Parts: sequence; C-alpha cells; structure tokens
Amino acid sequence: MKRRPYIAGNWKMNLDRAGALELARAVAGELSDLSDRDVTVFPPFVYLSDVVRALQGAPIRVGAQDVCDRKAGAFTGEVSADMLRDVGAAVALVGHSERRHVYGEGDELANAKLHAALAAGLEVVLCVGETLEERETGRTEEVNGRQLTRGLRGVAKHDLARVTLAYEPVWAIGTGRNATPAQAGQVHSYLRGVVAALYDDPAAERLRIQYGGSVKPENAAELLSTPDVDGALVGGASLQAGAFVSIVRFR
Repeated sequence: MKRRPYIAGNWKMNLDRAGALELARAVAGELSDLSDRDVTVFPPFVYLSDVVRALQGAPIRVGAQDVCDRKAGAFTGEVSADMLRDVGAAVALVGHSERRHVYGEGDELANAKLHAALAAGLEVVLCVGETLEERETGRTEEVNGRQLTRGLRGVAKHDLARVTLAYEPVWAIGTGRNATPAQAGQVHSYLRGVVAALYDDPAAERLRIQYGGSVKPENAAELLSTPDVDGALVGGASLQAGAFVSIVRFR
C-alpha cells in the first residue's frame, strides 16, 4: 500500500512571536502548491492562534506540542484538547521523548492524553523511542513495543485512522546523530507488526509512521525513501524555512 507522506515540524520552545510568524509565512509561501503530502507545524502554545491565522489558506496544518489528559478543571498550567481545538489546532503531539525523559511522563499518561485528544476531535502523533542504553542492551523492540502497546490501549480500530506514529530514537534527537535508513526501517517494520497484532494487517498497512531524530535536508531523501518510513518529525531543521521546505519536498 502506498501511504501519503507526512512531514511535521516541531518548533519546541523556540522563537518569539515575530519569528514564529515569519517562519510560518515563509514556509507557506514555499509550499502553496503542495498537494501530494501532508504537512503540520507544531509551534509553542502561546503562538498557536497567531500561526493558525498566518497559515490560513495554506496546505499546512497546525498542531500542539502537548495536551492535557483532563477535559477541564483546576489543573494550573495545563492546556486541554478542547482549548487547542478552539484556537485552531488540528493535531497534538503525545509522548514526545522530551515529555517522557525530561518531565518523567509515562506510558499511561501518554495513553490518557491520546484519548483526550481523540475525544476532542484532534488527530494525534504518538511518539515512541528508545534511549542509547536501551539500544545498546538489545532492548529496542521491547521498549518501543511496550510504549506503542500501552499508548494505543483502548483505542478503537476506527480511531486509528486519526493516529500517526513517530519513531524517535532518544539518542538521535538534537545530537546530530541519526538512525541509519536500515535501523529506522527495521524499527518501523517492527512497529507495523505490533499494530497488526493489536488490530489487523489492513489497519497496520494504513498507519503512517514518521521517523524523528536529527532529520536534515542532507539525509531526508534517503531516510524517507526507506520502506515503512512514511515521513518525518523534524526538530531543529524545521526552524529554518529553507531546510524544512527541502525536507518536505524530498524525492
């Protein structure tokens, strides 16, 4: 099955309002004719509505870098899925490695956030990935399989169409190192097999799996041409319009 490529840019905690708008408009100007792949950008929460307006009419969706697992209430500092929808977000990142490893969020919380986002009508990019120690001790499949299985717990097959996976090996994020195409392809193939076991083969074949981890214009084409790699979750390179556009337009 040929899956539609999906490239996303995670801006993380970078830029000011002027810089976010400048970047959004520059990317939109270069991708106005895009029709054969999907693109989402994930700005910081405080610039979401500004970026949504800047990208109005462009073939680029806007997503949130995180989402609260609760619908509303006394949860100081949190942002609910309904709030994200209200300002124009269409997608939410869940389980990003920095949420897991910097802030100590576990698989159960990632699962709760995924359900909250889906219930509010958002799409989700569910992130999984192993640390360097876990890879070196032969636990890559164990860790990724656990994160994926627990992350999708309770998700109905018909809702899986609104979920994208992102394999982001922790040891390759922001380090300048990246998985080789063979390493990425191997894990993506394994993850697709886990989804087939949880659901069925057709559901697994439809599911898109992005690779994330030091994706740059120089390595994008080779990585994204690898079987079972359906796109990229781009970090640092997404902060440069030219670099991000180059990755989006990989051939």
